[in-house]
Amino acid sequence: MSTLRTVTDADFAAEVLAAGRPVLVEFTATWCVPCRQLAPVLERVAEEHADELDVVAVAVDTSPEAVARYAVLSTPTTFLFRDGEPVRSVVGALSKRRLLRALDLTPRD
Repeated sequence: MSTLRTVTDADFAAEVLAAGRPVLVEFTATWCVPCRQLAPVLERVAEEHADELDVVAVAVDTSPEAVARYAVLSTPTTFLFRDGEPVRSVVGALSKRRLLRALDLTPRD
């Protein structure tokens, strides 16, 4: 079962900005090969950190407001939001360990 949820412009504020805990947001596209490579990594992060972190995906082709607001120029771009603000970001597909380090999250082996 997937623990990675999809968020759109319509529910971005409620699901990400007003979340009561950190949210990892991936800006993605179905045509993006690196996005497809990152998908299983994000699924593992979502499962392993389910008690402390939400992980969501935003499709760049159908959520132009969020894309513009956060100046997303490449996919995948991943942001870590805390208290409604982006605190870290990374561009590209990374291994789980490198993604967690880049976002300053504790790696779990």
